[in-house]
Amino acid sequence: MSSYELLPGAPESPVLLHVPHSARTIPADVRAGIVLDDAALERELDHITDAHTAELAERAAVLAGVTPWRFVNRLSRLVVDPERFPDEREEMTAVGMGAVYTRTTHRAELRPAGTDPEPLLARYFRPYARAMTEAVAERLAATGRAVVIDVHSYPSEPLPYELHGAGPRPPVCLGTDTFHTPPELTEAARRAFAVCGGTGLDAPFAGTYVPLAFHGLDARVTALMVEIRRDTYMTEPGGPAGPGLEPPAKALSELINAICSAP
Repeated sequence: MSSYELLPGAPESPVLLHVPHSARTIPADVRAGIVLDDAALERELDHITDAHTAELAERAAVLAGVTPWRFVNRLSRLVVDPERFPDEREEMTAVGMGAVYTRTTHRAELRPAGTDPEPLLARYFRPYARAMTEAVAERLAATGRAVVIDVHSYPSEPLPYELHGAGPRPPVCLGTDTFHTPPELTEAARRAFAVCGGTGLDAPFAGTYVPLAFHGLDARVTALMVEIRRDTYMTEPGGPAGPGLEPPAKALSELINAICSAP
């Protein structure tokens, strides 16, 4: 199976919803390199997975006036994390959670020390990055701009792996980039997600995803990360979604509408 899926939207839509962390699937040969037993692995997946974010993005796409495109990771981030840098630029490498994780959310061993990340990078990380780059390029070619909305969730209580977990944990955290997130995109998101109980900016999670081919180079590519606090829409740590999923889905659709109506 492919590790990702590009779900088409309207030809005139510049919006690409990126859903990188919603899946729990781990191929059997990758599972063999993980030291956790089955029960411990299920617990880790409960904590690390942005559960139901693919459904949230799908619902928002249905509600939006102009259907956005969706790029969805179909494998767990325990295979590779497509949003990390695969080298020393990634600060999460310090806690064993770079592009290929070696530690869990609770800093226990996930893969043996000295595990070579290259086979997983070659098989999964780089093809994913190429496909995401192509998807953004296609929106640029079709509409003259591309707007990447990164769809995530985060736990109500900080986990040990978090480097910046102290401080407020608002119902919705918006992550920005100094080059790729214009003020009008941030403000549109604040207005749209006000119905969810309030937003915070770049805390406890900061930044957003832009493919490296465009990062810091092409201002036609704009981006924003949306982190929904999990207790507002689901049973933590890995339980079902409830009626709380509808407000952020509707808010995301309103953000998409605002982006598409902007000049």
